[in-house]
Amino acid sequence: MTGRGGERRGGWRARLPGSAAPARLEGRAAVLRVYGYMFHRYRRTWRGTITSSFLYPLMYLLAMGIGLGHLVNHHLAGASSPVGFSRLGGVGYVTFIAPGLLAATAMQMATNESTYPVMEGVKWARTYLAMLAAPIEARDVQRGQLLWIATRVAISGAVFLAIMAAFGDVLSPYAVLALVASTLTGMAFAAPVAAFAVTRENSTSFPIMYRLGIVPLFLFSGTFFPITNLPGWLQVIARVTPLYHGVELCRALVLGQMNAASLAVDTGYLACLVLFGVYFGGRTFAKRLAQ
Repeated sequence: MTGRGGERRGGWRARLPGSAAPARLEGRAAVLRVYGYMFHRYRRTWRGTITSSFLYPLMYLLAMGIGLGHLVNHHLAGASSPVGFSRLGGVGYVTFIAPGLLAATAMQMATNESTYPVMEGVKWARTYLAMLAAPIEARDVQRGQLLWIATRVAISGAVFLAIMAAFGDVLSPYAVLALVASTLTGMAFAAPVAAFAVTRENSTSFPIMYRLGIVPLFLFSGTFFPITNLPGWLQVIARVTPLYHGVELCRALVLGQMNAASLAVDTGYLACLVLFGVYFGGRTFAKRLAQ
């Protein structure tokens, strides 16, 4: 591989004899070019994402509210109601789980967008390599991809939050900040997962990651019940997972049950994961796209 202005191995920056090397776009402009391409492509494919972005949140809340939520609330309204409702923060079951589902949906969407689409860009459609034929570096490709994932997660989170409000499950004006919290939660997964995904030669490791990582986190990170119901050793594990901090952050903002120290810890934990993923991903994207 030669310098930035010359040819890259494989010919992705080869140019005709006598032609001038294109001037490299710097920083934000290059990232926005990558982002713009992904937005342009999404304008033609957005109909296929209606289910994940719009229908899933509605179905989650309907199933939990009309089905499971009714049973749980009926049980908590019995003789044990003072203890039961205190465990849920004094709110009904649907109101308790809705912020958790907001965070969990952000995790799922971010993971979806940072696995197979990244594999497509580097291996199947090879759009990342085509981008390098323009005056764009691997780091710009990575950051443009992450910016687009953040946009997708934010759109889904806004829809989910609006549905929650329609169901009467938003109890605090600070709930608008839960959109930022859910996006941060999603990016705490997207950045490290994308950094890993770009190194893969095939997608066989992705289903394993879902089964052994994403699904257990979805079930045991406080989304559906307080983690104090778990065995002590499992509580310790749950408290160090990214989704737990995302759930706690979204729930505190939506229900108005905020503690400054807890908010700072949850936000700092997620932000550190994002920064780690961006840094590590910058190295893995550069190494893979230079091959």
